Amino acid sequence: MNVSILSANKSLYNGTATSVAFPGAQSPFTVLDNHAPIISLLNKGTIVIANAESEPVSIDIAGGFVEVHQGEVTACVELA
Repeated sequence: MNVSILSANKSLYNGTATSVAFPGAQSPFTVLDNHAPIISLLNKGTIVIANAESEPVSIDIAGGFVEVHQGEVTACVELA
């Protein structure tokens, strides 16, 4: 799936992933390929992006929101 993690000033991650773990407002959750459409608020925590070809990428955030739709994951975040 395609993943874009954006802050107000720059793109933090733009690429493919096998899974993405988010610090959801209600509870942590993980998005996998073919995930159902969702929009969620994000709490302070760490986004972990896993890809089969490289080491996981971790991004500490202060909050934000994420949208998942048709294999596209887009998160707008504030950095911690």
